Amino acid sequence: MKKSFLFLLCCLLVACNTHQLSQPDSIPNRYVTHAPDQEQLYLQHIQPILDKRCIVCHGCYDAPCQTNLTSPEGINRGASKQVIYNGTRFIADPLTRLFEDAHNVQQWREKGFYPILNESRDEEPLQSSLIYRMLELKAQNSFNDITTHNKKIPDDIFNFSLDTKNTCPDIDQFEHYAASHPNWGMPYGLPNIDPSEFRLLKYWLQIGAPLAALPKLPPAYQEKIRTWETFLNGDTKKQRLVARYIYEHLFLGHLYFDELENKNKAIQAYFKIVRSRTPPGQPINLISTRRPYDDPKVDRVYYRLQRVEQSIIAKTHLPYALNNDRLKRYKTLFLETPYRVDKLPEYKAELAANPFKTFLAIPANIRFRFMLEHAKFTINGFIKGSVCRGQVALNVINDHFWVFFVNPDQEALADRDRFINNHSDQLNIPAERQSNASIISHWTKYSKLQAAYLKEKASLLNEILEQHAGLNLDWIWNGDGHNQNAALTVFRHFDSATVVEGLAGQTPKTAWVIDYPILERIHYLLVAGFDVYGNIGHQLSTRLYMDFLRMESEFNFLALLPSNVRTTLREYWYRGASKTVKQYVYGYAYVKKEPNILYPDTQSAQQFLYTQLKQKLSGALSSRYDLQKNSVPVHHRQLLQKINTLQGKAANIMPEMGLLFVVDKNKNDQVYTLLRNSAHAHISSLLNEEGNRLPEDDYLTVLPGFVGAYPDALWLVESESLNDFVEQIHNLENETGYSELMHKFGIRRSHRLFWQFSDKLHKTFQLLDPVEYGALDYNRLENR
Repeated sequence: MKKSFLFLLCCLLVACNTHQLSQPDSIPNRYVTHAPDQEQLYLQHIQPILDKRCIVCHGCYDAPCQTNLTSPEGINRGASKQVIYNGTRFIADPLTRLFEDAHNVQQWREKGFYPILNESRDEEPLQSSLIYRMLELKAQNSFNDITTHNKKIPDDIFNFSLDTKNTCPDIDQFEHYAASHPNWGMPYGLPNIDPSEFRLLKYWLQIGAPLAALPKLPPAYQEKIRTWETFLNGDTKKQRLVARYIYEHLFLGHLYFDELENKNKAIQAYFKIVRSRTPPGQPINLISTRRPYDDPKVDRVYYRLQRVEQSIIAKTHLPYALNNDRLKRYKTLFLETPYRVDKLPEYKAELAANPFKTFLAIPANIRFRFMLEHAKFTINGFIKGSVCRGQVALNVINDHFWVFFVNPDQEALADRDRFINNHSDQLNIPAERQSNASIISHWTKYSKLQAAYLKEKASLLNEILEQHAGLNLDWIWNGDGHNQNAALTVFRHFDSATVVEGLAGQTPKTAWVIDYPILERIHYLLVAGFDVYGNIGHQLSTRLYMDFLRMESEFNFLALLPSNVRTTLREYWYRGASKTVKQYVYGYAYVKKEPNILYPDTQSAQQFLYTQLKQKLSGALSSRYDLQKNSVPVHHRQLLQKINTLQGKAANIMPEMGLLFVVDKNKNDQVYTLLRNSAHAHISSLLNEEGNRLPEDDYLTVLPGFVGAYPDALWLVESESLNDFVEQIHNLENETGYSELMHKFGIRRSHRLFWQFSDKLHKTFQLLDPVEYGALDYNRLENR
């Protein structure tokens, strides 16, 4: 019945819009505003198909050929041969950010984008549509035998490497593309979409591919927008400086009004803070710059809330709740605290890239508090921002580590403002050089600045500790007894990563303790100041500087341990590293005084410190990813815990990240994430990660729920067969054994029920966590 209705609807739309196809030869305006049937077709049927079948590969900067299908704007923009993730370019590329760097089809064509829809009025709409030709090519060349038997796809059919060169034909090149790669129709390397979905897309394309904007929101949303825009656009210098600080830290966020949302359903509307030339009450006139702190070239900036018009994808989703409590907290923290702002800072690059200078008037403790109280969001900025894609960007961190924070109320740091202000030049970061940076001289300058800063920091710390008994657990923030941002876990999945609240997984090799200068620099280095379009010097210096921040964070943790243990751990963490690297970790930031913590012995000092930290933070520790929590069935707990004890060859054979769907006959289905934590002798070698690998030390971590946005493997297991699944992993010895595991339990990218499983997986994700939910990315699905 439903299919018949859609068929009739599409036929009617074809009849009603024949006149549109005969209009003069020009780029068509596909947005419909007075055709409810067409709006319904796009919003209720077409975009949902794209969300389920297309944006799992075509959703962001790393979408093949920059074909972003998450919105009408992306569909209209089309495709480009320009590669965004390019670590070898000598000159920064022009910007091609959706919704920012062009605002109509003609502007995108001038930037080199070509259509994926028919834009020629004189030609048959389907044959001139790249989307249709790609779908048709797939329909004509299905790998039915492979899908029927869940086989591995032969290696000579597709290239699933992330580093492969994009093949991006326009409509004039399509015949050659199809002849050269007859199996490369869409969805690429995945089963065909359902015939009913193909028919619906075909009719939509046939009638001119009408698009529709999102429906208007209820008045309650407009009232919330007015409240927040009023706060963000006060007239005093203090209010304007605070608004700039908030914007530069939240500009990537997907903001939502949790008081207006149903807690058990998907979020109805997300917003972004943007800079506008126009004040609240007027249409937004977007100020688009390469970085959020670049010169807006207007006398007065207005901070506005702009609705997010794209479908949400997990890999870039940074949800952030706006509510009355948060507004009250902002006012207390930033406006009611006594301090003066006599002059607003300029936007000169060397100043704007250094937050310690720009926001000098706001006390450091306030800035630190602001970032701490949503620390997961802060850290997630560089995990889910544009820096997230790329092994060079992430091989600066270990695969699994815990993160703690310095207590912002620690008395010994009461004079931090004077220290930071006196040494703000040493806290300059590479972003001040913008997007075209030299390689060697750039790196040398910041290396010297960081070394000088660490010496001054060590000198001050030793001076302070001479008046105290030594560092103790008061040095660590306890989340004020309830804030779950106090302890975080980072998992790296080769060229992507995930941040979760709590101390998840097994005891890690390393841990960080982050203080305010580190946290602020991470944000301005990797989020506010990072340009994914930047040249090799910019990208390389960003990565190398992050090495400094990791080492400094690790040393802050080491400083809580006995001095002889620090030395031992340094040697262990940096096995095989050069003497210079080891000296950097330990020499510049040397703390002379022993910690004021009573260790029972030095053999297990690190484990003892972890235990003490867990006790201190007990009121603020999230148990969401604890396999032992009550919501995990006892039967599952007992079996999956065996995977957490696995290390070495079997662990090394497993993928970086996999999602396990356990079907229960009592309707208590569960989803778990299996992560491989790849071990390294050290991670201070930029170009030799594989040479530093220690596969015999690899281990697996199983967590309840969804952790990560890029699954490498998918498994479907009945609860009664879970023991067999676990045993088969335990007995892995080679690729043959893994292939047998995938054949029995895997949902390979070739599986005939792949899309049905994908729909079930996404539905479960949305039900479990409607706030964190976003479409998964299938670009990394393995073929094993």
